[in-house]
Amino acid sequence: MVPDKSRKLLLHQKYKLFGNNGAAKLCHWTKNSIRGEGACYKERFYGISSHRCLQMTPCVDSCTHQCLFCWRATQFTQTEVNDPDDPEFIIDEAIKAQRKMLSGFGGFEGTDKQKLKEAQSPNQVAISLSGEPAIYQYLPELIEEFHKRDFTTFVVSNGTVPEMIEKIKPTQLYITLPAPNKEIYKKTCNPLIKDGWEKLNKSLEIMADKSRKGRRNGERTVIRLTLVKGLNMKDPNGYAKLIEKASPLFIEVKGYMAIGFSRQRLGPEFMPTHQEVKEFAESIAEGTGYILTDEQEASRVVLLTKNGEIDLLQDD
Repeated sequence: MVPDKSRKLLLHQKYKLFGNNGAAKLCHWTKNSIRGEGACYKERFYGISSHRCLQMTPCVDSCTHQCLFCWRATQFTQTEVNDPDDPEFIIDEAIKAQRKMLSGFGGFEGTDKQKLKEAQSPNQVAISLSGEPAIYQYLPELIEEFHKRDFTTFVVSNGTVPEMIEKIKPTQLYITLPAPNKEIYKKTCNPLIKDGWEKLNKSLEIMADKSRKGRRNGERTVIRLTLVKGLNMKDPNGYAKLIEKASPLFIEVKGYMAIGFSRQRLGPEFMPTHQEVKEFAESIAEGTGYILTDEQEASRVVLLTKNGEIDLLQDD
């Protein structure tokens, strides 16, 4: 259950809460796409439609980390999901929440009416809004139910629940690699479990197996770096060795953005420029053999791939 103090803060941040632990929030890029003001880099890199993307979580306050770069009020973090909600209930409520959040867009000048209509029926879900989704006990069933409803599924995990990483089969699995070594990991993530680094490394090994099976198994794999200047934006060779262990299809090298409660821990001075992110990505490319394939300056993100080609999903 979400504590009352946390609930008030989440509602103030325009989260829509439902059930015991569920939440959805309208993504900045979903709004921009509907207004004709640009799209998320995931549309450019992977072929999903930003205006039809549902951003949600089955465990809004549950995580194994209290990362300095996280936008959450991490003081309320719980390491378990108590009274987990049913997967079908979560999906129904998340879609209802999305539609409510879209309800006022018809009156905005510049709104693309066709996109707004399509946005009422999302077909892509980012299970990444807040918390660690692998803690949610019914994550495999949630993903399966989304697939039954013709969604593509992007799951973003911190990798500290390897047994769940092994079970799940999303369209695209992200593991956040927050540090090049254990010492920086502890400083950056403030783990709430003793063996977080070891579990993360186990998840990287599991990802390698998923990467080998590739799209034959309906899964795609991504390693994401969130680079914080002066904290974890160092030792590209250390990152490269860990990335080689996972052998992902894609690598996203992304700069930290000073948003939400992270501004109370870090701030704008910790945000690398896009050029700095790109230069760091080039160092990782040199250490891994991956190829710098695309970039989006507005999001301070660079995409590396194994063969220099973008493999777009089919978006109906």
